[in-house]
Amino acid sequence: VRLVESGGDLVQPGGSLRLSCSTSGFIFTWYDMSWLRQAPGKGLEWISSINKGGTNSAYADSVQGRFTISRDNDRNTLYLQMNSLKSEDTAVYFCAKCGKGELPDSGLRGQGNQVTVSS
Repeated sequence: VRLVESGGDLVQPGGSLRLSCSTSGFIFTWYDMSWLRQAPGKGLEWISSINKGGTNSAYADSVQGRFTISRDNDRNTLYLQMNSLKSEDTAVYFCAKCGKGELPDSGLRGQGNQVTVSS
């Protein structure tokens, strides 16, 4: 399993970013996928999941209405569109081969990508 996140950056409050996760080593279309994050000094937090076909998604209350998860099954790629970013969204973001609410170990996660929201 190989998961590689990209797109993280420094952005001002209220700004937007899109994270991508390129995957390989498994059959992407067979699995639900998720995004997790870890803020400084805090534990791993599940924030969003999408089903195999990309037809159903779920979000943590902390990001509901601001973040959108999507996937391109032809490109084996997962995305997270983040709008109206807040300082509390500052974290390392991970894509993960897991379903809603799960917190898998590092073998099923990417290496992480830093998102910093600051003026």
